[in-house]
Amino acid sequence: MRAGLIIAGILLIAIGAAAFTGNLNFTKDKEVLKIGEFSASVKQEKSVPQWLGGIGALVGLGLVAAGAMRKG
Repeated sequence: MRAGLIIAGILLIAIGAAAFTGNLNFTKDKEVLKIGEFSASVKQEKSVPQWLGGIGALVGLGLVAAGAMRKG
């Protein structure tokens, strides 16, 4: 359990840091027009908010600290 907390914390720190620096993007397809069988869609590229990345990194630090202080 101790190693699991530390590994999860490290992963959250890495993903949170990537989001905080603005390097974590995703693409969303949005259908804007549909007439019969004809449809038009737009791809929108969005990024994860920086505040969410900061919170994720802080939670990751907490998990690493909890895993390090835990006995066993």
